[in-house]
Amino acid sequence: MTGEAYSELMKQINEGKFVFTGELEPVKTTKLDDVIEGAKTLKDHVVAINITDNPTAFGYMNALVPSYMIQKEVGVEAVYQMTTRDRNRLALISDVLAAGALGIKNILALTGDHTTVGDTPQAKPVFDLDSATFVYMLRKMMDEGVDLNNNEIENPPKFNIGIAAAPNANPLEPELLKIERKVRLGVDFVQTQCVYSVEQAKNFLDAASYIDVPILVGIAPFKSISMMKWMVKYVPGIKVPEEIQETLHKAKKTGGKEAVYEVNIEIFGELLREIRKTTNAAGIHTMAIGFEWIVPKIIERARL
Repeated sequence: MTGEAYSELMKQINEGKFVFTGELEPVKTTKLDDVIEGAKTLKDHVVAINITDNPTAFGYMNALVPSYMIQKEVGVEAVYQMTTRDRNRLALISDVLAAGALGIKNILALTGDHTTVGDTPQAKPVFDLDSATFVYMLRKMMDEGVDLNNNEIENPPKFNIGIAAAPNANPLEPELLKIERKVRLGVDFVQTQCVYSVEQAKNFLDAASYIDVPILVGIAPFKSISMMKWMVKYVPGIKVPEEIQETLHKAKKTGGKEAVYEVNIEIFGELLREIRKTTNAAGIHTMAIGFEWIVPKIIERARL
């Protein structure tokens, strides 16, 4: 099943193209220079770029502004991430209507990490809706022109709706049920959290094959050895094969930071190639926050 395409991302997915998306993170600043430059770096290599929404419950710039700015200033399509952690349904409606007015065409509906893991753990989490109910609200707004209370919306917005998935969830069955529920409510595409082997990708894609939705597999190259150690230790669902960890450690010892980058390009280029050749993935979601320059090199190395 393919939904109606309002965005270039969805048009290319519907055409059967193997798509690439990127990701940028506005931080605790009023300057968007780094986001704009990152978007310029990614523009010719991805069809759309996710703008994160207070990731891991850190208080950053609202994702709507940079989503609009990369479309206006760089000419690359945005995927506006929205978490329900920080907004009740009134605030969600307001931001969705604003996104529609600004020409945003993709929304990634997320529940969001709990506030206790972020930089302001005293913050009261909202969770008025979860991501599934948020998807339901978005569909009502788009398809019926009303909100959850059936209040009429003038000139309803049109988006393609995405959700996130955890490919390494253990057990996997509850994760698949959550995805299935959201897809029944009206999801157009899925972007997964990062995988580090083709086996991880295959296991998830095979298990999810009965769910009729395009899936973009997430990859996240390592900016440094310390980043890899932090992710392995603290990020739930991250499984980095020992072989990759050893290869990166060896590269660091023998060639320093530059060698780590070169090994990243080799490892993830080959991973992209294998996912493209051996799975039914609709594309790849690349997450290289702060070193977006590596994404074109990885795609080039994959020879796709």
